[in-house]
Amino acid sequence: MARRDVHEKRDRLWARYWAIREAHGCGFWTPILWHLALGGDCSAMVTLADTFDRPGRMADRFSRAGLYRRADRGGYEYAAQHLAMDAFNRGDRAGYRYWLRRASRFDPDYLTQMKRFETRLPHQLARKRGRGRPYRWYD
Repeated sequence: MARRDVHEKRDRLWARYWAIREAHGCGFWTPILWHLALGGDCSAMVTLADTFDRPGRMADRFSRAGLYRRADRGGYEYAAQHLAMDAFNRGDRAGYRYWLRRASRFDPDYLTQMKRFETRLPHQLARKRGRGRPYRWYD
């Protein structure tokens, strides 16, 4: 019975978050994300980490990299992909390959991306880092 109450509370918090964020409701959405993330919701960890400016260290539990890592250990599919992109943007190609391999556990598209192992990507931050390329048909 208590377990169902926890899930209902999470669902209500997510509904409130989306009402504020997307439907321009009254209130602040950041404290709701913090509450969900501290409660162990992996999707909230990744969403909250996306709002941070600096990546931080994985040892720091409340930095962007730390939240991504905790979400990955919790079984969230997209956390490893976020860590791979952070590694790419830092210029850490070994880390990029490692996190792509971890992301391929959930989605085979990352396995094909890892087989190609492109050191240049089409997004804007890659261009700023000197690693940009034009879009291709498979992007």
